[in-house]
Amino acid sequence: MIAEPNLLQILLLGLVQGAAELLPISSSAHVIVAEKLIGLDPTSPAMTFLLVMLHTGTMFAVIAYFWKAWMKTFFLNAESFKSTLWNVGLATVATLVIYKVLEIILQKLLFHGSTKHHEIEDLFGHLPLVAAALLVAGILIIIAGLFQKRVPARELTTFSAFLIGVSQGVCLPFRGLSRSGTTISTGMLLGISKQRVEEFSFALAVVITPPAIAKELLRLLKSHDAAASPQHLIHLLGPGLFGMVGAFIAGLLALKLLSSWLEKGNWAWFGYYCIAFSGFVFFLASRGY
Repeated sequence: MIAEPNLLQILLLGLVQGAAELLPISSSAHVIVAEKLIGLDPTSPAMTFLLVMLHTGTMFAVIAYFWKAWMKTFFLNAESFKSTLWNVGLATVATLVIYKVLEIILQKLLFHGSTKHHEIEDLFGHLPLVAAALLVAGILIIIAGLFQKRVPARELTTFSAFLIGVSQGVCLPFRGLSRSGTTISTGMLLGISKQRVEEFSFALAVVITPPAIAKELLRLLKSHDAAASPQHLIHLLGPGLFGMVGAFIAGLLALKLLSSWLEKGNWAWFGYYCIAFSGFVFFLASRGY
């Protein structure tokens, strides 16, 4: 019998996903921990489909929150648009190349060339590795938070966009290594103004999210689990929309908090949280979760 989350659990996961996805604290780590604590299987097709819908909610939250800011900067005129298109495109290509290289390396080192790519995702869903990635992310955020107070802010360049794209590519295979935390911290270490690197980081998220959603949904449909049947997915669509709305609302609130903390120079506090949460995840792993 297929275990399905109830509406209250879906709402909880939507709020967790929406807040954690758009704060530099790793949504994957928080959702995995939340699912384990309430007795759900993060690797089940039903939960995979639900996570796809929650990611869609946060993507719409990013678009709604940044639309006016993007219109005043990235889409101000033809020259700005061309520059933005080039920088986002370059960063996205760098992301995909780095991700593919890491995927090949991990396949060879950990699975001796196995073609089952989903095994990598399963491996980094294990709590000890999630905790280790959280620890790395926390240290990087703290360093960036301390560093940005000592350097004058600069504008985004082609080279800095490329490096931010590289940092995003490093995040993708590792659950717990926050995408927003890593990309924004990279930009801050490069001396880019906090507002501009935040806008650019989430512009990259909007570009990379649809392919990631499509890939996850395709992998789900190709599975042989009964929960992946079209009839069962349609059955989950209604509750998933409920969770998507929760993720959208939580995402908007999270973005307001993130922008406020960036403006006040409190970025490093997200790093302290990641390190503390890393310790909690290590504790859960030791308890057999």
